Amino acid sequence: MAAGNGLILYHILGLASFAALLYFSLCGVDIRHALPSIGGGASSSAASLPFVERRGARFFLDGRPLYLNGWNSYWLMDQAVEPDTRHRVSRMFSAAAAMGLTVCRTWAFNDGAYNALQLSPGKFDQRVFKALDRVVAEAAQHGVRLILSLANNLDAYGGKRQYVRWAWEEGVGLTASNDSFFSDPAIRDYFKVYIKTLLTRKNHLTGLQYKDDPTIFAWELMNEPRCTSDPSGDTLQRWMEEMAAYVKSIDKKHLLTVGTEGFYGPTSPPDKLSVNPGDWYPNNYGLDFIRNSKIANIDFASVHVYPDTWLLHANLDEKLKFVKGWITSHVEDGDKELDKPVLVSEFGLSHLVEGFQDSHRDAIYKAVYDIVHVSAMRGGAGAGAFVWQLAAEFMEEYHDGFAIVPSERPSMQRLITEQSCRLAALRYGEAEAKRVLKTTCG
Repeated sequence: MAAGNGLILYHILGLASFAALLYFSLCGVDIRHALPSIGGGASSSAASLPFVERRGARFFLDGRPLYLNGWNSYWLMDQAVEPDTRHRVSRMFSAAAAMGLTVCRTWAFNDGAYNALQLSPGKFDQRVFKALDRVVAEAAQHGVRLILSLANNLDAYGGKRQYVRWAWEEGVGLTASNDSFFSDPAIRDYFKVYIKTLLTRKNHLTGLQYKDDPTIFAWELMNEPRCTSDPSGDTLQRWMEEMAAYVKSIDKKHLLTVGTEGFYGPTSPPDKLSVNPGDWYPNNYGLDFIRNSKIANIDFASVHVYPDTWLLHANLDEKLKFVKGWITSHVEDGDKELDKPVLVSEFGLSHLVEGFQDSHRDAIYKAVYDIVHVSAMRGGAGAGAFVWQLAAEFMEEYHDGFAIVPSERPSMQRLITEQSCRLAALRYGEAEAKRVLKTTCG
């Protein structure tokens, strides 16, 4: 029951069936040859498998520093719903694992849209929840962990607008402004019900509650939160603090991030504000990167970078200069101000922009990877980078200008694989990395 709402909390438990979830190392063994298929028997030790942890500005797994090469495929849960599209999830995980990718960021929300997970506040579609179960179980089979995002600032898959619409329709909303998502008590209660339901969900394939499953690398409060109605940043800051504390009250095992794009705000010094791109210099959209990332319950910071969207008339050299400065500035924050890892959780270049060339995309992606690698070599806060986005074959309806099908872009496939191997070599040593990732780096 959500306080003050009369909202009934439906605990979606699902039917527990047997599953095997064997030990895997996030950057380690090639488990495509080591794991049995789902259904091989319950594991009594599954709940004790290692979780990724944070020590200062670095991630650690099994006592070793961990740097991430990952990717975004936001569509996994949606494609896992229908039997005739589930194979796309398996193909995507297989293709990613073959390139040494170890973490995928994906949506764990769909609010009121087609194939909605949350049909209305506190009411969930068991069929879609089982699809998310499949995604988590499939990820484990391929040695991949997941960053699960909990909501969307944008309208796709419902977004904060859907929560505001629900409150308005039920007669409890204070205003029709989309930004009331962050301040309206009723809407904040809606979101807390959703968080609790998701985190305590029992996977019908593995038998594990999500909050106890090490396959989940981290939770993300929201994809690209913005609150334009309060440029002071106070409204968004209060929401972040409240929701981060709530997540940690339920789940202290997993890491947590906010999901911001990284814009500097009112409390940032002038030299940081000047790093903001173009029109973002005076308009921070309610964000304040250093202040947001210092929240005690936030384990690592996130940064996004889209040079073609943020710098509309820039040439390649100008875009490269901006990308390098943007990421370097935030990694510096992680090292000197935050003592927390900084993850480039989205970066991309659209083929829809005028003058696009594949070589431009390769150059910008290599620049991102190089900054992460240099930071990793010195034990710095640059924790990894996740390309936006990868897709399986024959998924044109999900192509957004940024989508890359690895098998169709050999140069990009090589670039991604090389980054995986460079980071694995830092974790294990070059010879050992070739052994544990023999099909990728051998």
